Parts: sequence; C-alpha cells; structure tokens
Amino acid sequence: MRVNRILLSSALVVVALVIQVSVLARLHLPGAVPDLLLLTVLGLALVYGHVGGALVGFGAGLLADLAPPADHAAGRYALVLCVIGYLAGLAKPENGRLKSATGPMVVVVAAAIGTTLLYAGVGALVGDTAARHVGLPSLLFTAALYDLLLAPFVVPGIMALARRAENDPLAETGSAANSANISSGWLSSGTGLRIGGQRGGLGSLKTKARTRTARVGRIKGVKRL
Repeated sequence: MRVNRILLSSALVVVALVIQVSVLARLHLPGAVPDLLLLTVLGLALVYGHVGGALVGFGAGLLADLAPPADHAAGRYALVLCVIGYLAGLAKPENGRLKSATGPMVVVVAAAIGTTLLYAGVGALVGDTAARHVGLPSLLFTAALYDLLLAPFVVPGIMALARRAENDPLAETGSAANSANISSGWLSSGTGLRIGGQRGGLGSLKTKARTRTARVGRIKGVKRL
C-alpha cells in the first residue's frame, strides 16, 4: 500500500474506532451495535480493492481487538474483518466510481450478516457462546438494519476521501467521461436519440444542409445560363 493510503486508512480507522467505543457502544440499542469500523473498512475496500481491503480490515480488526473494553481473544475480529475486507474489495468498480447505490447497499447488508456469523463462528471455536444466549437471528437482523441505516452517511464519504487521496487526475478524467457516457446512454434509451453524439450529429446535419444548398445554387445557375 502506498504511503497516502496508509496514512488515510490509519486516520479513518482510528476515528471510527473512537466513535464506535465512545458513542455507538453506549447507545444501548436492542440487539447489535452499529459497526462504524466495518463501514469504514467497506468504504476503503471498494476503492482499494481486495488486497487493500484485506490489509485495512486486518489492521482495523487488530486495533479493535486491543482497544478497551475488548473482552475477546486478540486476533478474532482482525480475522473477521480481514476476510470481509477481501470479499468487499472484489466488488470494487472498474473505474473506481459507483453507478448506483444498489451495489454498496447489498455489500453492506452481506458484510453485516457475514461479520456477525464469522464472529460467532470463531467464538464457538474458542468456547465463546455469548451469541447463543443473546440470540443469533436477532443479532443478524439488527446488525444488518443498523449498518444499512448508517451506511449512506459513512460509505460515500469514505470512498470520496480515498479517491481524492489517490491524487490521480487521469483516473478522475476517465471516470468523468465514463459517467457522461453512462448518463447519455440512459437518456438515449428513453428517447431513441444518440445524446452522446449530439454535437457530431448536429454538425453533420449542418454540413448536409450546406451541401444541398450549394447543389441547388449550382443547378439554378446552370439553368439561368
């Protein structure tokens, strides 16, 4: 990972963890707790890809394992977020920009459910049965619901900061051109007009009109002679 990625990821993870521990964990909501750290990892993974997502997830999970008031074995959440970050990075768009909000929302729901299942599964392997006493179905539902409600306020901002930190004007230009082509494609699908080639089409129409006018003028001139 490049230096700017490491610095930005570290800062975002630390801020997310502080808010997670000091604010969200004290809300005493029924069921699960909104996982701001998970949403931060997902936002970075959708920009950095599967390798970067796995590294960010491992670092964020390890920091959460060591931060108080952690009551589980160190490395447990690091393993979970490493796997989730890798899988989320596989859904990275080719140009780094999202076409719609449907994909990220599906990723958030799947990640919330997958994180809860993996965390409970790893806990069962080490003898931690807390998830059974609380009720796994309610944890899955509330985790997906809370993360889905929080995601629109977190994931787009994280992705925007990550793209800006990349400092790649060529990528931004290419993505802007692709988004323009996509927009023109949506318009043309409803109107039957080629909006993307509108300038070229108007120019060709003007050229054809001038050619026809010139031909008519020549024919009239011949008739007069």
